[in-house]
Amino acid sequence: MRKSKILKLMNLWPPYMGSGVRVTHISDDMRAVDVEMKLRFWNRNYVGVHFGGSLYAMTDPFFMLMLLENLGRDYIVWDKAASIRFKKPGRGRVSAQFRIAESEVDAIRQAADTHPKTEPEFTVNVIDSEGDVVAEIHKTIYVRRKDRDRVPRT
Repeated sequence: MRKSKILKLMNLWPPYMGSGVRVTHISDDMRAVDVEMKLRFWNRNYVGVHFGGSLYAMTDPFFMLMLLENLGRDYIVWDKAASIRFKKPGRGRVSAQFRIAESEVDAIRQAADTHPKTEPEFTVNVIDSEGDVVAEIHKTIYVRRKDRDRVPRT
């Protein structure tokens, strides 16, 4: 899918529109994505800072999507697990930068090609406008070749 189409679709996706998340950059090779979220009345919690669910939501799909695009149609890619650790209250604009090096994609492909499955782990930080970490999100992604579940015909 073309970068401009992905960017437009992500910014029109109802969960992101509703929480105020905006995708600001997607690299042509889909190995770099940047997102941001401004603090608004609809995404703040009881004490006036960013709602934790919105902080997690802004980071949810990207490592999976980046791997789907980079590995291609021969692989099954799913989110397997996630955790979030809140470091400080999020005020104002917060952002996150997702990066996957080509060497990481190659290592994941090789692991999926030689093992029944692989479960790479990624970490992304949500930072505030001063550069302080607001939340640390850890993601585990499940990857396997599609042909691993095929039963040979006799």
